[in-house]
Formats: sequence, structure tokens, C-alpha cells
Amino acid sequence: MTQPVSPPRDSTAKVPEARPPAWRGLPARADVRTLSLLGVLAALIVVGGVTKPDEFLDTRNLQLVLTQASVVGVVTVGMTFVIVSGGIDLSVGAIVALASVWATTVATQEYGFAGILFTAIVVGVGCGLVNGVLIAYGSMVPFIATLAMLASARGLALQITDGKTQIVTVPSVLDLGERDAYVLGIPPLVMVFAVVTVIGWLVLNRTTFGRRTVAVGGNPEAARLAGIDVRRQRLYLYLLSGLCCGIAAFLLIVLSGSGQNTNGNLYELDAIAAAIIGGTLLTGGRGTITGSVLGVLIFFTITNIFALNNLQSDVQQIAKGAIIVAAVLVQRRTATAT
Repeated sequence: MTQPVSPPRDSTAKVPEARPPAWRGLPARADVRTLSLLGVLAALIVVGGVTKPDEFLDTRNLQLVLTQASVVGVVTVGMTFVIVSGGIDLSVGAIVALASVWATTVATQEYGFAGILFTAIVVGVGCGLVNGVLIAYGSMVPFIATLAMLASARGLALQITDGKTQIVTVPSVLDLGERDAYVLGIPPLVMVFAVVTVIGWLVLNRTTFGRRTVAVGGNPEAARLAGIDVRRQRLYLYLLSGLCCGIAAFLLIVLSGSGQNTNGNLYELDAIAAAIIGGTLLTGGRGTITGSVLGVLIFFTITNIFALNNLQSDVQQIAKGAIIVAAVLVQRRTATAT
């Protein structure tokens, strides 16, 4: 038998050119919105440095700003995932309050550091589970379900405390808020916030879970037809939001040294506003952890500058409202242009 003869190679075929290193394209792929937010934050730092140079640029003041931003920042990371999926969570502030008071009861504090941390996280995840089940499997509108959780969690937190402040007496918890616990000048709370931010960024941008979250937010029906269990994904997202609330509650306990039913007041508005400013669409399908974190830092920098300059809180709220409106208008204009 004759062996089949392979066709002659085309000597004129071009050899594919080597691709340039991926890092060379990074400047071209830089997100314009992120750069704009960095510019706004830099401008605010300049304003603070010019108006109150001694106070604003003091190391202790900058550490304070970052520490206070860390609590809301952790909540914002979870909120970003929820909004990217097309949902909303109005109960995050109330969950933080409930987790903080439940974790600081006399019975809980008897178990020390581990007991307080464990309780705060379990309460947060438990509330997230209730939200997720009602929304994903109960077909409730996220706005209504989380609004009901807001009222219930606030009421339960008030019932547990009887309107009184619960003082933390566990030294290992209180020590985390002391300057002796700082590592290279960085407060432990800020380091926790940084770790949560990095993990959140990796999950949203480098995992299947993140891609499914974006798909569900962009088009739930198309995601379902593509084989994604939309209901289960939504349940996981509210569990994630509850987890972030539990972590934030523990950070708030360390920061304040107490548990109060008024903790987490308006955290839901701050988290939603920071996510919107960062570029997360309220309609879902697009969002960025980096932008949300920058939004938190911008808000708390503004608050700090206003406080140092003895400006009224009402002016501060008006400024925040104007920023939110401007961010939404930019989103609408961008969406129209594309």
C-alpha cells in the first residue's frame, strides 16, 4: 500500500508575530473613571492641606480618616456585589447594629475575643441568609425584603440593649484599637479593610462567581439560559453582604469599644452612594470594587475637611447629595453615549 503523502508546507506562510508583553497595554486600558476618582481624591487632599495644613496632614488625622472609612468600606464591598447583580440591600446598617449589640452582650463577652468575632459574623450571615431566601426563593422585591429586615433588625437591636450602650470589657478586643497595635503606622482595622478589598476585587474580576454576578445583573434571563442558577447566585450574594456586615460590626466594636442599637446609622446610604460614585450601575451588570472604595475615601475625606473647618453638617450633606446627583448624571450620559 502506498502511504498518504502529506501536503507540502507553504513556504510563503507568515510566521505569527510575537505579541508584546501584557504590561505595555496597561496604560491604554486604565479605567478613566478610576483615574478621575483618584484625581478628585487628590484634589480634596490638596484642599485639606491648604485650608488646615497642620491638622489635616497630621499622621493621626489621616489614620483616623482611614480607620473610620474602613467600617463603611467593608460594607460597601458587599453592597457593590449586590448592586452589580441588579439588587439592593437597605438593611446593611441595621444588620451592623444588630450584630454589634448581639456580640457585646454580657453572655457573649464571657467567651472573649473569639466569641465576639464569631457572634458578629454569624448574626451578619444569618440576616443575609434571610434576605437571600426571601428575595431568591420567595420572589420578593429586594427593596421590600431588605426594608423589612432594616426595621426588624433595628427593633431587635433595641430590644437586646433596652436602649443602653453595652460596654466591651474584653482587653484583647480593645487593644486592637490602641496605637500599640498599629503595624508600620497602619491601624489593624485599615489592614482588614485592605484585605477585604483585595479579596473582593479578585472574586469580582478573576473568578467564575464574579462573572456570574455580572451576568445575572446584566440580563437574568440570558444568564438562566446560559446555565446559571440565578436564584442560588442571588442567595450567595446576600450571604456575602451579610458577611461583610458582620465583619464591619466587629470593626465598629473595636473602634467604639461598645455595642449600640444606633450603630450603622445610614450606612446603607453611604455604601450605595459610594458604589454609585465608583461607577456601579444601579440597574446592575457593571461595577468596580476599586471605584467603590475610592468613593468611600472621598466621602470620608470630605467629612473630615468639613469638620476641621468647622462647617455645618447640613452643608456637608448638601455636598454629598450634589456629588451623588452628578455621579448619576454622568452614568446616564455615558449609558446614552454607548
